[in-house]
Amino acid sequence: MKYCAECGAPVVLRMPHDDHRERYICTECATIHYQNPKIIVGCIPEWEDGRVLLCRRAIEPRHGLWTLPAGFMENGEAAWQGAARETLEEANARVKILDLYALYNLPYINQVQLLFRATLLDLDFSPGVESLEVQLFAENEIPWDTLAFRPIRTTLEQFFADRKTGEFKFHTADLEPPVRK
Repeated sequence: MKYCAECGAPVVLRMPHDDHRERYICTECATIHYQNPKIIVGCIPEWEDGRVLLCRRAIEPRHGLWTLPAGFMENGEAAWQGAARETLEEANARVKILDLYALYNLPYINQVQLLFRATLLDLDFSPGVESLEVQLFAENEIPWDTLAFRPIRTTLEQFFADRKTGEFKFHTADLEPPVRK
């Protein structure tokens, strides 16, 4: 950050009084600019026969790979509302949001990801502007080798394991940065 969002003056990085970390502070109006993690919300849209809806990404990052419908939570919405909105935007699919299913902390990219279980209300879905295609998959049809993100793979593995037992538990994890080869 170089300039204050309030007045446009330059900012400096320093520790405010009674704080525990450096923040950008305006050199003119003294506004402290807090930078906080982004919240990603999404869902596991399930059809009556146990298949789940996945989207093949038309945008970066991970263009062309498969994911659950998810994206950045917007100001003024609840997490579950954001998950339903993202599903509508990415897959033109209407869902009933059920319970919060998984929470992942990804501090290395400043994200918290919240994924809900959801029921598809009908089979009227199609690719949104951020998707190349959308498709229902049974567990044995999931394109495991072309999933876009680790939290999505982990969520789907847990979801299908829980589905076999009939008991959907809440899952949480702190994810470390991926190992680069």
